[in-house]
Amino acid sequence: MAAADGAADAGEMATYDDVARLALALPETTEGTSRGWRVWQVAGRQFVWERPFTKADLRRFGDDPVPAGSILAAAVEDLGEKEAVLAAHRGSHFTIPHLDGYAAVLVRLDAVDDGTLAETVEDAWCARAPERLARDHRA
Repeated sequence: MAAADGAADAGEMATYDDVARLALALPETTEGTSRGWRVWQVAGRQFVWERPFTKADLRRFGDDPVPAGSILAAAVEDLGEKEAVLAAHRGSHFTIPHLDGYAAVLVRLDAVDDGTLAETVEDAWCARAPERLARDHRA
């Protein structure tokens, strides 16, 4: 069950519906689909999206364990921010070779707490929103 703030309660797994509530609470956000998967956009730019693993992704894991459960992709400001986010959230945020050189991280919804999910969605929105809109939102 979702908490009042739209993310998962402690001890419960977050869902894409939780992501939707968080994303759609941000100004000028729309929800759509791309390749059959849910995406959330601001000013026509994707900032969070469902990110299932492709067959190529699965091969790249090799003998390493593949994260189970629902995976969310989230934009970040730049590659420096990506490294900072990955270092700060080792249990829930990760990347894969397909995202090398791309300003986005992956989030295990079964491992992220509600506050971190909310922060991740809002930060992704700020990374992709027009500067004026992001500035007005922060004010």
